This record gives sequence, structure tokens and C-alpha cells, in this order.
Amino acid sequence: MSKLLAALISTLFATAVFAQTTAPAATPVTKAEAKADKAVTKATTSEAKTDAKEDAKMQKADAKAAEKKADAATDAGKTKAKAHDKVAKAKPEDKVTAEAKADKTEAKADLKSSKKTIKADEKADKAKVDATADKAVAKAKTDAVKAEGKADVKAAGAKQ
Repeated sequence: MSKLLAALISTLFATAVFAQTTAPAATPVTKAEAKADKAVTKATTSEAKTDAKEDAKMQKADAKAAEKKADAATDAGKTKAKAHDKVAKAKPEDKVTAEAKADKTEAKADLKSSKKTIKADEKADKAKVDATADKAVAKAKTDAVKAEGKADVKAAGAKQ
């Protein structure tokens, strides 16, 4: 039994010594690949953050524009209602004049509402353009980092 145990133990040590080869030294190419992968990961993460932030800005601009449009429509409705109340309260002989005045007031209210709506849309569109530009810049930076990484790996391979 002791011979068997001795044989097993010696085999264990022999295989352990044989299996314990030194790890190959990291080549410049693998170092460059690791460095490039790390840089690309960081750039991609940054790009994703920028995209999310800019998407939030666009949604916020759309919501703000919708709110301003609703306010403009509400204001126009109130103005028109007041004009119609004045027509209803007018004396029969002054009805025609009151109706003409109400029509004029309605036209002004519609114009004011349209101007507010256009300005709100313009502001939202500008925010969207700015956000899209920021997203494009982030994408370009990520592409540049990827290209630099590939070039570094290629240069490291040429040095070997």
C-alpha cells in the first residue's frame, strides 16, 4: 500500500511540475490589443451616456413645446369666449358691430396662438438639432478611438 501511495504522490508532483510552465510573456501585440479594447469600451460607454442625455434633452424640448402649444390654444379659446360673451350681451341694435368686433378679436387670438406654436416648434427643433449634433460628435470620437486602437495593434505587430 505504501508503494502505491508513494507512486501516486510522486506522479502528482511530477504532473504538477510538468503542468506548471511559465506563462508566456505578454507580447506587444496582446498589450496593444488589451489597451485598445479598454479604450474602445470606455469610448463606447461615453457615447452611450451622451446618446441617453441628448435623447432626454429632445424629449424635454418636445414636452415643453407641447405645453406651450396647449397654453396658446387655451389662451386663444378664452379670448374667443370673452368675445362671444360680449356679442351675447350686446343690445340688438349693436349686435352686428359686436359680431364684427368679435370676429376681429378671434382673428387676433388665432394669430397670437399660431405665433406661439411656431416659436415653440422652432425652439424644440433647435434643441433636437443641437442634440443630434452632440450625438454625432460622440459617435465620431468613438470611431476615432477605434481607429487609433487598430493602428496601435498594427504598429505593435510590425515591431515584432
